[in-house]
Amino acid sequence: MKVCNDINNLGKVPNPVVTTGTFDGVHLGHQRIIKRIREIAKKEKGETVLVTFYPHPRMVLFPDDNELRLLNTQEEKTALLEKFGIDNLVIIPFTKQFSRLSSVEFVRDIIVNRIGTKKLVIGYNHHFGRNREGSFEHLKEYGPMYGFTVEEIPAIDVDQVEVSSTKIRKALGEGDIRTANTYLGYEYMLHGTVVHGKKLGREIGYPTANISVDDKYKLVPADGIYAVSVEVRGKTHKGMMSIGMNPTVNGKGRTIEVNILDFNEEIYGERIGIGFRDWIREEKKFSDLEELKVQLGRDREATLQRF
Repeated sequence: MKVCNDINNLGKVPNPVVTTGTFDGVHLGHQRIIKRIREIAKKEKGETVLVTFYPHPRMVLFPDDNELRLLNTQEEKTALLEKFGIDNLVIIPFTKQFSRLSSVEFVRDIIVNRIGTKKLVIGYNHHFGRNREGSFEHLKEYGPMYGFTVEEIPAIDVDQVEVSSTKIRKALGEGDIRTANTYLGYEYMLHGTVVHGKKLGREIGYPTANISVDDKYKLVPADGIYAVSVEVRGKTHKGMMSIGMNPTVNGKGRTIEVNILDFNEEIYGERIGIGFRDWIREEKKFSDLEELKVQLGRDREATLQRF
């Protein structure tokens, strides 16, 4: 996959089949769009082009929104788009100046003049341009003017529920990993750097890697205990993760810790990846470390069952 952070450097793409959007989560609905543009590109002997934006538009337009959380970091989204087969990824720097482009300017200057689009595919209810004024109806009007055709992909339903990034964020905020993963089509992921903690886990036989998440906008699921897969140095291990305040030891702040099962290596300072498999239980305060140790034994068994 060719990644282009400056659209002026994209070069000529043969028979470009294009889609555009934020694609936060790259969920099943997004994957349907990607599958469709790949089908068309193969038929037309062309290449796929996905146009997205960084930072996320809401970061720029609403910088004081402390509630904003995203499903993917830019690094994660890029890796997913490559995995799902995009040929050309165009990441447009989103600024306040760029946000003032009208829908017709966006289509004319970016979609047509810079990329040379002949076929544009968008998701259901997609809006673009200044104040989100552009829509599928607008694109149908612009198409004949600028020499491209447009196709709208309907929303995908899972058990009669329309999949959306908003619903996935809500599920993760409630610890509902199964629903989130069902809508995503893969295990929700988290990446971070292993940092030093209090090392209390070692005292009771369950050493943990404390994780610092680099991106403040990355959504961390609800407090609780989870069964997770852990990628370390290119290998995947089973693990159980704790997210929360560590009430048994009077924790002073929210931490993210993972006990990597059957693993005994020093990994301080290294980046690791977490894939959320399932929710195990809510966070609880125990009377002492011995009671906590007994519960962690039960959590380990529950984690292994999830695999």
